[in-house]
Amino acid sequence: MSTRVLGGEPRDLGLFGPDSVAWRLHADPVMMVAAIRALLVQALEPRAMAGVDQHSNYRENPWQRLNRTVEFILHTTYGDTATAEAACATVRRIHDHVHGVDPVTGRAYSANDADLLLWVHAVEVHSILIAYRRFAHRVSDADADRYVAEMARVAELLGLPPALAPRSLGDVRDYLRNVDGLRMSAAARDGMRTILTPPMPVAMRPVSVVPITAAISILPRVARRLYRLPWFAPATPSVRMTVFGLSRVLNVLVPDHPTLREARARVSAA
Repeated sequence: MSTRVLGGEPRDLGLFGPDSVAWRLHADPVMMVAAIRALLVQALEPRAMAGVDQHSNYRENPWQRLNRTVEFILHTTYGDTATAEAACATVRRIHDHVHGVDPVTGRAYSANDADLLLWVHAVEVHSILIAYRRFAHRVSDADADRYVAEMARVAELLGLPPALAPRSLGDVRDYLRNVDGLRMSAAARDGMRTILTPPMPVAMRPVSVVPITAAISILPRVARRLYRLPWFAPATPSVRMTVFGLSRVLNVLVPDHPTLREARARVSAA
């Protein structure tokens, strides 16, 4: 918990506080690119995707699922400690009902399985760092390690045993490098289609192309191969410039989320 003192009274600034790397990264619009990349990679773990496929209405309402994810990140990052802990407790209660048998591997799964919690967490953290470094601003290796260590707190509140939580970017990379069993299941293919062609008004589709293309550009090679999503490397610089420019404009034009405004107000008061 991060606190500051005002008139002798400690003020609760949440799990991280304004000096954290998480506060900086999670406020940036490139989080949308990170989210798309993370979802595509996470779906390649058959048991993880089976849980989504069998216990989610993402096909009918992907925006509702995305909004819940955004709210969770905002509450755990910028909410006070009680708000962050309550958000994690809500997810744990949902996870208690997410279990079954994966039709691809024939193995039983539970959303509370430590290996699945680690998989989802590591891919999310890795995706955020890659997207921010590629499309927003520089993150030093020391700050990247700080960020991973900060986010371990959230993973633990979701039920990941502390001994398994990565504490540095090197830990995350080592873990991901040694993951095997990734597959393009039928559920993963359906998930990809929903992510790449989400239901939205025709007039809005050109806008969605930018973050989707950016996410594809930073997919790991194994994910591109399994999804059969080729990438034309010479296009990378232009995509990078487009996303950087658009995200900087959004930073100026789009009002901060109320949760972020409230957090900044607490900081000012402290």
